[in-house]
Amino acid sequence: MKPADGKDSVEIRIFGSLRRYMDDQGLSNPLERQVGPDGVSAYALAKDLGIPPEKVEAVFCNGRVQNIYDPVHRGDRLALAPYGTPGPYRVFLGMARENRERKRREEQARVDDVCSD
Repeated sequence: MKPADGKDSVEIRIFGSLRRYMDDQGLSNPLERQVGPDGVSAYALAKDLGIPPEKVEAVFCNGRVQNIYDPVHRGDRLALAPYGTPGPYRVFLGMARENRERKRREEQARVDDVCSD
């Protein structure tokens, strides 16, 4: 099912030092990427754009902070921001909370990898 605006894509904006990855590839900012009906994670989109996910501190989806591993869906507006946001803003915007959750998920994935070997 298509979103109300009829788009099959996500609009992506890149900020700060992450822009160099776009500039190096000659990509426009903002840009759009097609996504399937089930969506895709911001982590996967960053990798697809050649942006190292470990350089992304904050993911904003439709103006709200979300975890880099959470899905982004057709018609969404996505923004990727690098590390360097001053402390109080990280807390007020929810970036600190999502970074704690990101760390927890990454640690769990490492444990799962070790247990499956």
